[in-house]
Amino acid sequence: MKEVKIRRVILVVMDSVGVGELPDAASYGDQGSDTLGHSAKAFGGVSLPHLESLGLGHLSRLYSANSPSAIVGSYGKMAELSSGKDTTTGHWEMMGVLVDQPFPTYPGGFPKELIQEFEFKIGRKTLWNKTASGTEIIKELGDEHCKTGSPIVYTSADSVFQIAAHEGVIPLDELYKICKIAREMLTGEHAVGRVIARPFIGETGSFVRTHHRHDYSLEPKTPTLLDRLQAKKIPVFSVGKIWDIFTGKGITRHLQGGPNEEVMEKTLLAVQDPTFDFGFLFSNLVDFDMLYNHRQDPKGFIQAMIDFDRFLPRLFAAMRDDDLLMITADHGNDPTDNSTDHTREYVPLLCYGKKIESGINLGVRESFADCGQTIADIFGVERLSIGKSFAPSLCASTI
Repeated sequence: MKEVKIRRVILVVMDSVGVGELPDAASYGDQGSDTLGHSAKAFGGVSLPHLESLGLGHLSRLYSANSPSAIVGSYGKMAELSSGKDTTTGHWEMMGVLVDQPFPTYPGGFPKELIQEFEFKIGRKTLWNKTASGTEIIKELGDEHCKTGSPIVYTSADSVFQIAAHEGVIPLDELYKICKIAREMLTGEHAVGRVIARPFIGETGSFVRTHHRHDYSLEPKTPTLLDRLQAKKIPVFSVGKIWDIFTGKGITRHLQGGPNEEVMEKTLLAVQDPTFDFGFLFSNLVDFDMLYNHRQDPKGFIQAMIDFDRFLPRLFAAMRDDDLLMITADHGNDPTDNSTDHTREYVPLLCYGKKIESGINLGVRESFADCGQTIADIFGVERLSIGKSFAPSLCASTI
């Protein structure tokens, strides 16, 4: 066993990259789901050499004749212990918070009295108040919204209160203010996981959503790994929507990021930053979910996987000998099924470090929190209430 002291951990979440149904998937209506495998098949097979060199090919069928000559990483897959299959639940569990009661959902729309109160507080009427695909609803109601100035309120199978508005009709500052009002209202029995600003631009027939999306999450109900790291003055950097998911709690420094390309570049900049000598870097790549899987576009999803795979050599080269990279996901979202919603799946666990053990099968982990527990172990902070560390399998020494 190699004895390596890890000083920096980099955790990259590939949003919605599931690798096959969980045993309880049928109870969520997701029997047979396999986001990566089904998408690779629809694409006609895909080679992801750098992800495969970390062990991805052992976790999902990619329908490719090519395979890496050597495994330089370690690999496994993680089951979700919490109830649910949404972004907030997945990320919170990674950081040690178990969600044992699913966040409320509204398949029939939000209660009339709640919408009336919301309209009174924002001084505008609203449109829709039903479930919808975000891209389809702006096609259907974009013109009416532009004529009336009424924001479009919609939800999905997830616990979300989404507000769509054209940036030329309701400026971003006002849209964000409206979302904050909704977040303050949605408590108690109506404490949805996220309120989401969904701005769009364009003209009739060509409305498109922008990357000015902003999520307003609940605060985690118990302290997270981020809080534990902060208490020990261990720096925590976040890139992308991580700040939103944890409402900024436990985060030392945040780098705003929208599209995958921007998040990847800012993650790389953080790794190269000489002032980031020690600590935890937490990034989320949202496009897999937002641009492709929710739109049932398996080919677009696989192209995004190829783009991420091509980026990885730059990240590997920038890493120091005392760095550990973990790559995982927060849920599935099979774009080949009959729904645009998230799916209840295992998520990949890929680990790489220039000096850590490689070729290790980390097995099937019982909780996403194994990831957080491992980081807690590495940095020597208070243990999480759930999760089992796999740090001893990768390196014999912790800080």
